[in-house]
Amino acid sequence: MRARPLTLVQDELVDYDQAMERMTDLVGRRQRDERPDTLWLLSHPSVYTIGRRTPITHLPDPTRGIPVLETGRGGQLTYHGPGQLVGYLIVKLDEGEGIVDYVREVELRLVEALGKLGLAAERRDTPPGSELLTGVWTTETGRKIISIGMRQSRGVTSHGFALNVDGDLTPWDWAIACGMPDVDMTSLKRELGSAAMDEVRAAVATAFEAG
Repeated sequence: MRARPLTLVQDELVDYDQAMERMTDLVGRRQRDERPDTLWLLSHPSVYTIGRRTPITHLPDPTRGIPVLETGRGGQLTYHGPGQLVGYLIVKLDEGEGIVDYVREVELRLVEALGKLGLAAERRDTPPGSELLTGVWTTETGRKIISIGMRQSRGVTSHGFALNVDGDLTPWDWAIACGMPDVDMTSLKRELGSAAMDEVRAAVATAFEAG
């Protein structure tokens, strides 16, 4: 994996709609070469986000009280909430490099970060004839710990990943996550017994050469 240093931006809890506005601005500035490649680390209040092809049967019961927002990224339904680390990647791709190529790099960097935190993890190949499989799973328990959904526009990526650190996992059970009815979502706290958000942020930033 070649060197690809990023500029690091960090925030705490940011409303999803506000984050999308800022991300759109960052993407436009990167397309105009007005800023460098960027990793933005943050968290969101509780919200479900869905891709354009997410079946209505995958959505949660509205009585749960968690908003559902359509987003422009690839992938299916995912959940964001406190205790989850979200990383938005605004990166100009190389000539001949596609979004799938970069997603695979993102997966490998996140596997590296989890390894430094003491959790063995892996990415998975897409089964023949299936929709693109993205994310990171724990090696020992086979649970999914990171969701990934990205897109590119005029050669610049947007959206990114969501790593479950120490938040409540219950909302994942109220919907069909990632288009996979049998997926078992997990967190660093569930797998390791404890997790410190500051430590996770630092490990992820290091894995992405972000500073």
